[in-house]
Amino acid sequence: MTAPQTHSPEVLLDAHGLRAWYGAAQILYDINLQVRRGEVVALMGRNGAGKSTTLKTLMGLMDKHKGTVSFMGHDVSDAQPHQIASLGMGFVPEDRRVFTDLTVTENLEVGRQPPRRWPDGSDAPVWTPQDLYKLFPNLGEMTDRPGGRMSGGEQQMLTVGRTLMGNPFLVLLDEPSEGVAPVIVEQMAHMILELKTKGVSILLSEQNLHFAELVSDRAYVLEKGQIRFEGTIEELSRAEDIRRAYLSV
Repeated sequence: MTAPQTHSPEVLLDAHGLRAWYGAAQILYDINLQVRRGEVVALMGRNGAGKSTTLKTLMGLMDKHKGTVSFMGHDVSDAQPHQIASLGMGFVPEDRRVFTDLTVTENLEVGRQPPRRWPDGSDAPVWTPQDLYKLFPNLGEMTDRPGGRMSGGEQQMLTVGRTLMGNPFLVLLDEPSEGVAPVIVEQMAHMILELKTKGVSILLSEQNLHFAELVSDRAYVLEKGQIRFEGTIEELSRAEDIRRAYLSV
């Protein structure tokens, strides 16, 4: 991880030429993407398109990868996940990974990091358990419940909450609407919009176009590890040929 570089103050994440492999199988082919401050960007595509692999590559979780990644002005192309997290990038994996023996409160405390400041010196959002219980009332009703005794949707909320306890500038959110009840999906949408009002950026992997339309500013569409579309969410909504070719099941 190198020293800060000169960069546009509004661009938090800038990735160029991302390639990644699982063993001998190449999954990503020259992915280029950006996320700006306070922006929600949807990374869309069918199962197997490369969405989750893209997020893992950005977070330093892929052993075999190439390309450049700049975050908050730092070159993190070859940084370890804990180094990237310490700069203020949060990751909510699709498989949740809560600590099943720890209570809700204890799970949240595991994610706690010190307050942060934006490069211009202003305070970045600071999250407390009380803030998160307002955002996710369900969690506030089960503060002493072990993570292993929660539903999938509740675990999803807890994983998001634990990530927010790190006071991130940017959250990588993998399939937030996948396999959870509609009421949880609604709370996830509310949470994303709440983060946006606080200036936090989100890059979310998503298959559900309706969900993406509710929360996103821009979208990238992936197919077989390549970007096939880049534009505003409104442009994607109007691009019936793109939706039919790369998003329909």
